[in-house]
Amino acid sequence: QVQLVESGGGLVQPGGSLRLSCAASGFTFSNYAMTWYRQVPGKERELVATISNTGSGTNYADSVKGRFTISRDNAKNTVYLQMNSLKPEDTAVYYCSAVHRGRRYWGQGTQVTVSS
Repeated sequence: QVQLVESGGGLVQPGGSLRLSCAASGFTFSNYAMTWYRQVPGKERELVATISNTGSGTNYADSVKGRFTISRDNAKNTVYLQMNSLKPEDTAVYYCSAVHRGRRYWGQGTQVTVSS
C-alpha cells in the first residue's frame, strides 16, 4: 500500500533552516508528482510546493518563493523540502502528498516550529 513518511521537522530560530524529507513506498515513485502542504490548527491545509515526476518542474506558494526549495531523488523514492530564512509564520505541520490512482495520500506530518 502507499506509504508516505515525513521526517526532519523540529524547533528552529527565525532565520534558520530545516530540511524535510518524505520517504515514499507502495507505488512507482518516479511516475508521480509530489506535493508538500502545511497546516496550522484551525486553518485549511495550504499547498507549499509541488514537483513534477522528473523533477524538472516546480511550483511554490507565493509565501515561500525564494526561501523554500523542493527536490526529489527518484533513486531513493524521496522528496525533500529545503526551508531557509524561516519565519514564525512558517510554523505548521508539514505533510507530503501524492495522488495515486485517483486517490490523494498523505503522510503523518512533521511539526515545524519557528520561534526564538
